[in-house]
Amino acid sequence: MNQTFKLNQSSLSNEVLLLLDLITQDPETAQINKELVKKIDWNLFITQAFHHRIYPALLPRISQSNEIPEHVKSVLTSEFKRNTLTMLYLSAEMEKVHQLFSKESIPTLCLKGPVLAHKLYGDLSLRTSNDLDILIPMKDIEKAEALLVKEGYQKDDYIHSVLNDWRWRHHHMTYSHPVKKTKVEVHWRLSPGPGKEPGFNELWSRRVKSALPHSSVYMLGNEDLFLFLASHGARHGWSRLRWLMDIKQLMKQEMDWQLLSTLLKKNYIEHIAGQSIVLAQQLLQAECTSAAECLASTQRSQKLAQDAMFYLESMINLHTDPVPEDVSTYHQKHLFTLMSPHQKSLYFLSTLHPYAEDAKTLPLPQQLHFLYFPLRPLLVMWRKRSKHAMP
Repeated sequence: MNQTFKLNQSSLSNEVLLLLDLITQDPETAQINKELVKKIDWNLFITQAFHHRIYPALLPRISQSNEIPEHVKSVLTSEFKRNTLTMLYLSAEMEKVHQLFSKESIPTLCLKGPVLAHKLYGDLSLRTSNDLDILIPMKDIEKAEALLVKEGYQKDDYIHSVLNDWRWRHHHMTYSHPVKKTKVEVHWRLSPGPGKEPGFNELWSRRVKSALPHSSVYMLGNEDLFLFLASHGARHGWSRLRWLMDIKQLMKQEMDWQLLSTLLKKNYIEHIAGQSIVLAQQLLQAECTSAAECLASTQRSQKLAQDAMFYLESMINLHTDPVPEDVSTYHQKHLFTLMSPHQKSLYFLSTLHPYAEDAKTLPLPQQLHFLYFPLRPLLVMWRKRSKHAMP
């Protein structure tokens, strides 16, 4: 990495600085910054630990410290135990879903959840997860949905589509079980479209079996996993430190950097990988190979990394509506800067395809939906005019 480049961290709160200081250290030898703890708002510290989803990894580093208030350790311990039970329950449910799909010959790749926690941290309890993310071929979506519904899952119909644009504009559907209180996200893509990414058959050819005890599930190979985690974190502005911790832990594992470089270049996301490496190295002191240094040394990767600091400075949550207007505006611009020229071309082309909003503005019978193509410019103008006319 260009040693002259340093992330500007001056706007980070003391609470975030303490979190970063703690999680960069080895759990068994972690030392508390005695000067920094004097400036901490401990209620805010707890809030930040929960927001960034890093309290499981945080607890081993503070449990024996006299500088950390007992009520802080008590709250984090309670949540640590709750998360451990959740992860064990999710692990069992993951096996059930996998077996359910296997019996119907639906190949399944687990993207996150318990398998990722065990792979990266060696312990289910050291990473949080609230749902199961699985990737299956597009052709099996309807079959998978029928199986989940039969098991008592209910589909969350938040996706509104016209002319089947859900197939490439979105990347997963969500199913919740009202009794088990579990949620399964069934993916047919790694990321929302339009954009280039490895197809399911390619990912399946590089799959690895989870090392989780008594598990029969498969997950992405390390190179595909890095591509997925980097893209996912970037898309969410790296607004949670857990995603950067995942990158750091993955970089410790055996990686075919030549294959990864080929995949990143082929899918136009070298700069996004570089961004993740810059952030992991400078915020979490991740160890970098020469190949990783090369990805992180470009001006674009470094600028994108600095732009992502906006999300850490204000404890931004992109998952809770409504997102503040200033945050939404910044995030839309940041997402656009993440796009490669190829992705921007696809994006502009995609705007010519009708959106669900067009069908809401002018409801038409399904057999006439093709008319939304020539009508789209007029419908966009009408919505803008209506918006400006509102008091």
